[in-house]
Amino acid sequence: MTNLIQRPRRLRQREGVRALVREARLAPENLVLPLFACPGEGVRREVASMPGVFNLSPDEVAREAAAAFEAGVPAVILFGLPESKDETATGAYASKGIVQEAIRAVRRAVPEMVVVADTCLCEYTSHGHCGVVRGGEVLNDESLELLARTAVSQAEAGADLVAPSAMMDGQVGAIREALDDAGFEHVAVMAYSVKYASGFYGPFREAADSAPAFGDRRAYQMDAANAREALREAELDVMEGADILMVKPATAYLDIVRAVRERFDLPLAAYHVSGEYAMIKAAAQRGWIDERRVMLETLTCIRRAGADIIITYYATEAAKQLK
Repeated sequence: MTNLIQRPRRLRQREGVRALVREARLAPENLVLPLFACPGEGVRREVASMPGVFNLSPDEVAREAAAAFEAGVPAVILFGLPESKDETATGAYASKGIVQEAIRAVRRAVPEMVVVADTCLCEYTSHGHCGVVRGGEVLNDESLELLARTAVSQAEAGADLVAPSAMMDGQVGAIREALDDAGFEHVAVMAYSVKYASGFYGPFREAADSAPAFGDRRAYQMDAANAREALREAELDVMEGADILMVKPATAYLDIVRAVRERFDLPLAAYHVSGEYAMIKAAAQRGWIDERRVMLETLTCIRRAGADIIITYYATEAAKQLK
C-alpha cells in the first residue's frame, strides 16, 4: 500500500470545518466582568492606565452590569474604593460599605446576574496591605477575623459568591465557618488559591487605590518561580471548603492553570489581570496588533489551558464578539 501523505490542513479549509473540530471553546458564559465601585452618584471616572475601565458609583455599577448581562456575561466581581480608610479596614465589612451598596444596586437592576464580591482588606486599609499590620508585619491570624466579617457582610448584602484574595493562611476555612454560622451555607467561596506577587497588578492598584504604603506583598503572595507550591496552596483551599479555585495572573501562568486543572476537579477560574489587559490596549492603540483578534486569542488560550471561568476586563466586549 502506498504511504499516504498526512494532511491536517483538510480540517482547516473553511471556518465551518474549523469550528466543528475546535478543541477549546470560548463562550460568554465563561466570562466574569470586574467592576470598581466608588462613592457618589452618576460617577464614571476612567482609569488612566486601563482604557475602557472606570471607577463607578453604585448606580453606574448597576448600569454597567446590566449592559454586560445583556451582552451575555453572567457574572460580575466587585471591588471597592471607600470614602475613608483606617488601620482595621472598617469599610470592608461595614453594612453600608461601598461594595455592599454596589451588590444591592446590581441585585435591584439585574436580579439574575451572579454577583461575586472580592473579599480583601487592601482597598480599605490606610497602609494598603491585605491584613492587620503591627510593627511593620502583616499578622495572619488577626486578619482572618476581619476577612470573615467582610465575607458575612457581603453575603448579607446579597453576594452569591465571596472571593477571598488576601492570601492569608487559613482564610478559606475561617470564611467558610463564619458564613455557615451566620446562616449563609448557600454562599459559595471562590478562592484566590494561587495568587502570585506579580508586576502585572500595577494598573489595578491605580484603579482600586490599593498600593501598599510600605514594602510589598511578597511575604504573603506567591513567588513567581514556584509551581509545586501552587498545588499545595490549591490543595489547602480544597481542604478548607473552597467551591471554586483561582489562578492569578492568567496568561503568564498558563502552566499553573493547566497543573491545577489536572490535579483538582473543582471549577477553576483564571484572572486575566489589569496589566495583561493594559498591554493589549497599549499595543492596539499604537496600531501594533489587532486588538479584537489578540483579545479573543488570549482568552481562548486561557480556556484551552483549563480555566472554566475567566475574569477579564474584556468580558463585555468579548461576549459581544462571541455572540
